[in-house]
Amino acid sequence: MERKEETELARRLLSGDAEAFDRFVEHFRTKVFHYSWLMCGHREDAEEVAQETLLQVFQSFDQLRDPQRVRPWIFRIAKNACLMKRRKSVFAPSRELSLEEFMPAKHGEDGQVRLEIADWSRVPDDQALQSEMKAVLGRAIADLPDQYRCVILLRDLEELSTPETAQILEVSEAAVKTRLHRARLALRKAVDEHLRAPADSRVGGA
Repeated sequence: MERKEETELARRLLSGDAEAFDRFVEHFRTKVFHYSWLMCGHREDAEEVAQETLLQVFQSFDQLRDPQRVRPWIFRIAKNACLMKRRKSVFAPSRELSLEEFMPAKHGEDGQVRLEIADWSRVPDDQALQSEMKAVLGRAIADLPDQYRCVILLRDLEELSTPETAQILEVSEAAVKTRLHRARLALRKAVDEHLRAPADSRVGGA
């Protein structure tokens, strides 16, 4: 659904159009669940977060001042619910990893620092292997520290703008750009390591 259709649905709900309710729920339930699953890391937590998010959305829908901002408004609620659930969840990690643990290796040469990255042209075209790469990225996203996972999901998955993402996360636009850059490098490292592995071990480990 295009952003303009989401805006129109929001306008209809604000005007009391009950027929827009089911379509609105169907659309955003899927998006919030997908976001929550990648943020929380477990289906059980994601289901609770998606349900809680939509409940909060409809309890406070009259507070939405600008229907054009309905998507970032909903994901701000989802972000807060995800972070709260992640802190309390039995599935929460025992420690939060540093982004440095995910970053590509660096080697100095002639006083310059270069990132060691595999050639992404080697990413296979075969549909099964493309699915394998999707799984690699999914695991890498789930492993990112919260602040970086939030940014890459909102910017690259939900296609929110930098200003919208900054508003949701309550940080500066510069911070969003920096975190997004570093998160993308971390994901590139995951793909890099996968591509460098022997082909038989890549397929077998998927």
